[in-house]
Amino acid sequence: MTDSPISQHNPSKSDSPAPEEDASPQQKKQMEAAYQQMKRQMAMKKIADEISHKIMVLSGKGGVGKSTVATGLALSLAEQGLKVGLLDIDITGPNVPKMMGLDGMRLHVEEGRIHPNIGHSGVKVISMAFLLEDEDTPVVWRGPIKLGAIQQFIADVEWGILDHLIIDFPPGTSDEPLTVAQSLPDIDGIVIVTTPQEVALLDSRKSISFAKTLNVPVLGVVENMSGYTLRGTAEPNSRLQLIGPGGKKIDVEADGDGDWSAILDIFKKGGGEKIAMDLKVPFLGALPFDPGVVRGGDDGVHRIVADPAGDSAKAFAKVVEAITEQLSDEEESGVNII
Repeated sequence: MTDSPISQHNPSKSDSPAPEEDASPQQKKQMEAAYQQMKRQMAMKKIADEISHKIMVLSGKGGVGKSTVATGLALSLAEQGLKVGLLDIDITGPNVPKMMGLDGMRLHVEEGRIHPNIGHSGVKVISMAFLLEDEDTPVVWRGPIKLGAIQQFIADVEWGILDHLIIDFPPGTSDEPLTVAQSLPDIDGIVIVTTPQEVALLDSRKSISFAKTLNVPVLGVVENMSGYTLRGTAEPNSRLQLIGPGGKKIDVEADGDGDWSAILDIFKKGGGEKIAMDLKVPFLGALPFDPGVVRGGDDGVHRIVADPAGDSAKAFAKVVEAITEQLSDEEESGVNII
């Protein structure tokens, strides 16, 4: 794709066949485009052999923490010693590099191949943000240009051998997930991220229906910002009452050391599990409302890295375990995923 920003960073086409001398400029351009497309399709097939599992992370609406969840899944898998890649397909609002401590980095292109930047825990990262000269620069692209850039991000990247490739998308069910699902062979499944609010749950239903339309398995639903854990101390074995959101009374009991904890359902609770049950897809788990996630995203140090023994890291580990079980079940059943 000769007009894409990535090609502009690497204009060399020394590996392209020489067009016929008597061909018109228009024919030469068409021949070059066809050749590049053929190379890209061959590279995508190679990816199927080199990357064991490919997981799409979707949300029906923005603001549910989808990129934070995608980044957390990649880091949690990498913490298990696995080789992980993280592909940020959000062309117009790429946030993953900042969360991975790679803010301001640029893409490295060598011999026509794009090399990922390496983030925390050795996660390989590709993002549109690496192409922007200024983080305030808007990306104003129409559909065909976005489609070409996405195909390059998949096929022209030197991912190497990976156990997992996590793919983060912009909200909704438009060009980006459709392009990846139709271009990348053997997608293992889709993880749907939601929050407990009714509006988020309604949009999550659309994402699940979208996955079923594409005949891509839904690995499950993750409920983000599920509850905030409040902790304190009191007299050992004493009882006390808290006033939660909306005036809800919460009874708690201190243990023998005087420590107590209570979960405040700031954005309701259980919506993700209910929608999974209604639509007959797995519920992968709930992630807590953690202000440290916000600070970590701004500082470029994800909560899993900053506090590996904390509640968020433990919750992500449980979600990853549930995803791994889903992938194992699919391999044992011999399902042919398209």
